[in-house]
Amino acid sequence: MALYNGVLTFHIMAIMSWMAMLFYLPRLFVYHVEFADNPGFQEVVKIQEYKLYKYIGLPAFWASLASGVVMITLDPQLLSSGPWIYAKFTALGALIWYSFSLEKYRVALANGRCTKSGKFFRAYNEVPTALAVLIVGYVIFKTFSWAFTLITLGVLAIIADLILDTKKKK
Repeated sequence: MALYNGVLTFHIMAIMSWMAMLFYLPRLFVYHVEFADNPGFQEVVKIQEYKLYKYIGLPAFWASLASGVVMITLDPQLLSSGPWIYAKFTALGALIWYSFSLEKYRVALANGRCTKSGKFFRAYNEVPTALAVLIVGYVIFKTFSWAFTLITLGVLAIIADLILDTKKKK
């Protein structure tokens, strides 16, 4: 039990570091896009984006994944603890996809090939929050609820719509 708790502690710390990158990198993308007319500022942001992803986010992702695998190895009953674990894995898969999509955008921005707006990145920045709410909810309550999942995703959609201001103003 002590080993498991030690790995769990490491897992939580690694996730916190990974999430810090997931929350902050899209914000840097907003600045990158919105200050396109300031090359000096853009060069600084490019360095920040690179270091945040490569030196903090990516190692924290791999540490989170490895420690999660170790936790399942130490307690394989987690896999039979109910549908919540598979809902968590699904949300985790989306979070992993999101994480790698940030690298795609980082490279496109660094090479001057990204056509996304600051508004897009503001809305995109809300994705890891919704996924984190789902994951934490599943883990804490050890249950899966369609209502909780749909409400969380619905709130994300409303926030994204407000940020993107997709409705035509009269």
